[in-house]
Amino acid sequence: MDTVGTSEAKTHLAALLDRVANGEKVTITRHGVPAAILVSVSEGRAKLSHQEIVEGMRSLRTRVKPGPTSVKEMIEEGRRS
Repeated sequence: MDTVGTSEAKTHLAALLDRVANGEKVTITRHGVPAAILVSVSEGRAKLSHQEIVEGMRSLRTRVKPGPTSVKEMIEEGRRS
């Protein structure tokens, strides 16, 4: 995977898109810190189906145990923040 800075990415975007279309992955950095990864659409993650989302939420619910704070208290706390 190649790494390019934001200014180089802006200047050479068309060439980067050609490389990505040919199967390469390119990391774009901002001040040396990775900010994004360019990948082809075919490699991008497929959208989850409704059923997969529901199953994931049910799975999460079995793993997360309720705490001493009620939902109403959490909402009020959020409003104060």
